[in-house]
Amino acid sequence: MEKDIKRFVKERYAEAVLSRQSGCGCADNRGGASCCGSGADASEADVYGIQLGYSDEDLASVPEGANLNLGCGNPQAIAGMQPGEVVVDLGSGAGFDCFLAARQVGESGRVYGIDMTEEMVETARKNAEGSHISNVEFILGEIESIPLPDAAADVVISNCVINLSPEKPKVFTEAFRILKPGGRLAVSDIVTSAELPEEIKDDLLMHSACIAGASPIDEIIRMMEKAGFTAVSVEPKGGSQDFIKTWAPGSRAEDYILSADITGKKPG
Repeated sequence: MEKDIKRFVKERYAEAVLSRQSGCGCADNRGGASCCGSGADASEADVYGIQLGYSDEDLASVPEGANLNLGCGNPQAIAGMQPGEVVVDLGSGAGFDCFLAARQVGESGRVYGIDMTEEMVETARKNAEGSHISNVEFILGEIESIPLPDAAADVVISNCVINLSPEKPKVFTEAFRILKPGGRLAVSDIVTSAELPEEIKDDLLMHSACIAGASPIDEIIRMMEKAGFTAVSVEPKGGSQDFIKTWAPGSRAEDYILSADITGKKPG
């Protein structure tokens, strides 16, 4: 099942970037719906971005084609990035959050985007080249085995991606490994507010829709603390059901999941 989930998610993300559709890699062939965002044109994408907590300036500052509307929050708002820092984005997609981070860390800083989908990495690289953004590097790799050395980053961010992994403990362990002592994790992701029905848990489409892979808050805290993180916080975001209900209409996903800000620190 784990290999099936990863393969399916990868295929759906490739479809998303190739078609430039908004959604979490998953146009629902059974109902025409998309998830992790709705609508395909720029104006609708901007409306969704505002719902997630990005400013008009944020949305206007990134290269065209970088915002595929794949998130469920704004990790930039909780990361506290500073000039000169090194940032790693887990599941960087077409580069949206990486490009925003690049502005914050400046030319003296560095941003690495990690993604397992070749089409996403290729698109992100083209976006960076086309906009002459030199302090960002996109790397093909899996977030369960991050292709970076120990203590490489000041900050690790991610936006609605860790839920897609069938091996979440490995993701948190790897994030902890690549952080410098005193470094921090700042993640926007989904959590469960009620037990998911079995028919959702077993549905590959619902996994790629950022729904079936959600974990309970206490489970996320346990995984992070086991990985070594301290000051762990998982804060659900009220009102997130308003956009979650657009991901897979008819599934009642908003009854079971919501977005959350997830943070933790590596002891220094």
